[in-house]
Amino acid sequence: MYALVEFLGKQFKVEPGAELKVPHLKGEAGDKITLDKVLYYEDEKKKTVGKPYVKGLSFDASILSQGRDKKVIVFKMKRRKGYQKKRGHRQEYTIIKINDLAKTKKQKKEDE
Repeated sequence: MYALVEFLGKQFKVEPGAELKVPHLKGEAGDKITLDKVLYYEDEKKKTVGKPYVKGLSFDASILSQGRDKKVIVFKMKRRKGYQKKRGHRQEYTIIKINDLAKTKKQKKEDE
């Protein structure tokens, strides 16, 4: 079972128990979040495509840790002009763990 979820303007493939590296979120380790914009869902029996999202389906997740990526160097130069700029950037990220799938009552009735 897996799903494609839109979260913070990006798309992620999620499965229960998976850990994802997503853009920085406000919160502490252990905080709960909900991924409710499910674009596609597949289990053993059937596949569901959202229009644009699958109704009545969401994933619960928790924040494991916060961090910063390796430094990326941005170097600008114009030849023969003596112009040079060197900048560094470290992107912040959050690691989340997908706990389980949450269905509403409406979705459960459609499956049966």
